[in-house]
Amino acid sequence: MKSVEGKTILIIGGGLLQVPIIQTAKTMRLHTVVADMNPSSIGFQIADEAILMSTKDVEGMVRESKKFAQNSSIHGVITAGTDASMTVAAVASALQLPGIRFVDAEAASNKVKMRQRLKEFGMPIPRFAAVWSLQDAKDALDSLTFPLVMKPADNMGARGVIKVTNKDDLPTAFRHAKRFCPTGELILEEYMEGPELSVDALAFQGQIRMTGIADRIIEREPYFIEVGHNMPSAMSKEILNEVERVMAGGMRALGIHLGAGKGDIKVTKDGVKIGEIAARLSGGFMSAFTYPLSSGVNLNRAALLISLGETPDNLDPVFSRVSIERSLLSKPGKLVSIGGVEETKKIDGVSEVFIQSKSGDIIKEPTNNIDKSGHVIIVADNLKDAELVFEKVKDTIRFEVDEQFSITEKEIGDQARIRFGKDICWVCKQCDGSNCASGIPGMGGVGRMETFHDNSVALSEYSILPGYIRDHVIPEIQTKFLGFDLKTPIMAAPMTGVGTNMNFVMTDADYANLVVRSFVQNGSLAWLGDGASPEKYKIMLEALKKSSGKGILICKPREDESMLVDRFSEAEADGVFALGMDIDAVNFKTMVQKNLSSITRPLDRLVRLKEKTKLPFILKGIMNPEDAKLAIEGGFSAIVVSNHGGRVLDGMPGTARVLPKIAEVVNGKIPLLVDGGIRSGMDVFKMLALGADAVLLGRPVAISLVGGEDAGIRFLLQKYSEELKQSMSVTGAKTLVDIKRSMLLHKLHG
Repeated sequence: MKSVEGKTILIIGGGLLQVPIIQTAKTMRLHTVVADMNPSSIGFQIADEAILMSTKDVEGMVRESKKFAQNSSIHGVITAGTDASMTVAAVASALQLPGIRFVDAEAASNKVKMRQRLKEFGMPIPRFAAVWSLQDAKDALDSLTFPLVMKPADNMGARGVIKVTNKDDLPTAFRHAKRFCPTGELILEEYMEGPELSVDALAFQGQIRMTGIADRIIEREPYFIEVGHNMPSAMSKEILNEVERVMAGGMRALGIHLGAGKGDIKVTKDGVKIGEIAARLSGGFMSAFTYPLSSGVNLNRAALLISLGETPDNLDPVFSRVSIERSLLSKPGKLVSIGGVEETKKIDGVSEVFIQSKSGDIIKEPTNNIDKSGHVIIVADNLKDAELVFEKVKDTIRFEVDEQFSITEKEIGDQARIRFGKDICWVCKQCDGSNCASGIPGMGGVGRMETFHDNSVALSEYSILPGYIRDHVIPEIQTKFLGFDLKTPIMAAPMTGVGTNMNFVMTDADYANLVVRSFVQNGSLAWLGDGASPEKYKIMLEALKKSSGKGILICKPREDESMLVDRFSEAEADGVFALGMDIDAVNFKTMVQKNLSSITRPLDRLVRLKEKTKLPFILKGIMNPEDAKLAIEGGFSAIVVSNHGGRVLDGMPGTARVLPKIAEVVNGKIPLLVDGGIRSGMDVFKMLALGADAVLLGRPVAISLVGGEDAGIRFLLQKYSEELKQSMSVTGAKTLVDIKRSMLLHKLHG
């Protein structure tokens, strides 16, 4: 190998993931020129010279490189850890430097072109379709089989990548992927079930040399978040040989004959398949950290030599250890402080700690590999020891978060308004049915929406009476429901028909999974409805199963009792917490539209149905004291005072009007719940003062979930719970049991 000392290397990208290759170039005594669009780039701080230009601006980068080369020779161009291979190829061609063709770099960058090239060469890949419009995605279903994956054709870091499990998922997936797509071109491809490996390889002098192969840890569907990787892979030698064969074949197909190749390779039941192959070294701290730590081989040095037209040396591992990378994920919210970083660095086995978030940042639930608070690199003699070190790291590093600031009410409303669309829900400041964008289907009520409106009017007729000359209280709002500990007496009312009623903002599965998970995480329960469609209940049960059954399934009063019994038995088998029936859904419009018969039943028939299950059984839709009395006689576990949010019949009273008389009948014999028109923690207080033990929220939950997903639900529950505590504080109620009817004043009757 000739000496490269004093030669000039142009490194495209000056971010954190490019720092190791810049540092390696410095140790090789190369003259380093770094190009990046960020004038504060960390790479600029350690480079010899800087070019201020976007790594994505191919023409601009060629122009600036030529300008630089007029006064000082450039001997090689390279990137690492970022998708700038098209820019690298264009500069190499313009300056006649070692590199691959631009058309090949393009094929290794654009996922549609990549798939087309790999298919042409007969490489093992999933079936796919290029997508520019939602109609393209729908048309592609003629040749593709669920589950699928939608992603931008031209982005990295799992930005915009989302799993699609059924046709109803497509609109949501399409919108998500488009948000992260610079050109607008997407790809829809069949999901490959199985472990995923990350592969680094080097191509030079007609050969392809495999270097690091790591096991990737992917979590948090429907997104694909890499929470870490293990180097080396624990796969069998047989599988790894096949991975190497497929990786080499893919690189040849894509024309990566000189330089680095980075592959995401899937091991499926149908064999090893190519996820993606890029013409660069890997990011994710693999090529620059975990591979050198596990093998002693400096891949950055080897890649730099190739880019300068030299033959790489020292590619044989000098030792064999295990090195892992793990993501550091803060809880969503406003990051107040980060503690324990210096202590973490001192833990035996910790090689590097990278903190990307800073105090004051608003942390959101990650949807891609960029949305992380930090990373830790660990090295040990074996995987078990490395994982034990990570457990120490998790116990040491501390992200202090104010969860209230993860999202604002305005952000939730604005996003929900956009996603619902102008014909579904305007997300009014006062959600009371007086100015609805839609009826049913939609988010409104039936008829003139008098029932919907009266739910809010009935509550507004009550005022909260303070009392201040007394002992000070610190309110406690935790309670129990059928033995389940609740941090707040607020639960989610059952809502379905996301496609029909919510403009396909997400699928029923998305909604169910999110609402159940969010309420469990916040110490409460979500209730799910089985929906008008006969098979929709399976989606709800699957969501409940994912949360260990922590939720309640409410079934329509279908005439076909065998369908009900099937739901009961499957719910039992899935460990669901409780069951129930919304007995008021006999005239439910979506049921009528689907020609599905629902009926009322006398007490003895309801009791016989209840006896078909061992689970607690709840009746929802009680609107008069006589029905409440019968429910108690029938031995039902709880009742819910509800007029179905004004979606069954117009002209009914608001639930706050009938609740006091029903509460007199119940008198603590069974849990009494209520929904309808509750739009604040003050409204929660009023319902409890009128006799309810807990409340259910419908539309506010839907709006918060559509507008903010997990963060939206957390914000809603925190806001309402805090307002409830404030109401208790001014009235002197220390616990929920202390809330009395005397703490309210009816504006009309005193």
